[in-house]
Amino acid sequence: MQNKNLIAEMARANLKPHDIAIVIGRDDRTAKNKIDGSSEFTYPEAVKVRDKLFPGMRLEYLYAQ
Repeated sequence: MQNKNLIAEMARANLKPHDIAIVIGRDDRTAKNKIDGSSEFTYPEAVKVRDKLFPGMRLEYLYAQ
């Protein structure tokens, strides 16, 4: 299931999957799969994305299904 809030916030901030890939230390394809819900973010990855790119936002909001 897609991470719709994450996708919306990425669009607002003009971020691409590559930006997520850099933060989590993975390749672009893996980041895209995590964003579109084909695979899941690990908890540490989710926290890194939130802290680096969306500070102040709640994890529950960003990754709500």
